[in-house]
Amino acid sequence: MTNHIEAQLPIPPHFNPEKVCEVWRVPYQERADAAEAWAKQHNIKPASGDQTRVCLLLIDVQNTFCIPGFELFVGGKSGLGAVEDNGRLCEFIYRHLGVITKIIPTLDTHTATQIFHPIFWVNSKGEHPTPAATSITPADIDQGIWQVNPTVANNITNSDYELLQKHAYHYVKQLSQDGKYPLTVWPYHSMLGGIGHALVSSVEEAIFFHCLARQSQTQFEIKGENPLTENYSILRPEVLVDFEQRPLAQKNISLIRQLLEFDVVIIGGQAKSHCVAWTIDDLLTEIQQVDATLAQKVFLLEDCTSPVVVPGVVDYTEQADTAFSRFADAGMNIIKSTQIINFI
Repeated sequence: MTNHIEAQLPIPPHFNPEKVCEVWRVPYQERADAAEAWAKQHNIKPASGDQTRVCLLLIDVQNTFCIPGFELFVGGKSGLGAVEDNGRLCEFIYRHLGVITKIIPTLDTHTATQIFHPIFWVNSKGEHPTPAATSITPADIDQGIWQVNPTVANNITNSDYELLQKHAYHYVKQLSQDGKYPLTVWPYHSMLGGIGHALVSSVEEAIFFHCLARQSQTQFEIKGENPLTENYSILRPEVLVDFEQRPLAQKNISLIRQLLEFDVVIIGGQAKSHCVAWTIDDLLTEIQQVDATLAQKVFLLEDCTSPVVVPGVVDYTEQADTAFSRFADAGMNIIKSTQIINFI
């Protein structure tokens, strides 16, 4: 293999680590010109010639999760987890421009009237649940603590409230039966068309720079648009069938096949305890159905991801660490972004 990750490059002068926590406009043409000049200066070849095909899969590196003060900022244990992660992630991309064949960022994508947003549920007083602090179980629905908000049926099931109730009850029951996290009511986040939906500016800039330097089109993957299921993982929604066992949503078959075909898959992003862990878990499931040894080609950037921690409310650190230990036991590689690694 000729494109080893040990051939690290310098960080381009435009990168400012102090701006990773900010939202700003990327100067595309300026960066495009710089990327092409950088490629010539450092003899960076087009990705189409890579003998070892390396994919960098970035999970939900969006403002809504990564910028302090935004809706679901992933602070991790340090309180600045996602910001620190993204500083390291940008440097990783720049140092390995000549190695990374393709970058695939996922975009969590939502509208207001979805099953995990407050407007979807009401109590007997017509009040919506408190986001981030409320989980909904089948028992909660049975006891009348929470019920589907009748007014959202117009948007989702063409005003068929009974049908929507059946969908919702089946969903929370299925989560319980499958051993997944109970339905969490999240703050409105990753709203389509909003600033929170966008990639973190510094990361977007690094990805764009890679795209031009390697002449490798960034491949954006959308998830989370279905109003009746969560979609932590980019590879599949939490629930696939409805209460009548009809298809509710689909696996991302094309992306699964694509990831299995890369020689190396590197994964980072947010949050370690949710969308990152669920994506890796689903990828591992697919790998084990094909060839368990393929897990060895997956590298997890442990210092470019943080768990959901809301002080005094929830702390998913233990669950995230347990998941990563399981991934390592299955053959995946847990690495830091600063490690010198040779893919042979």
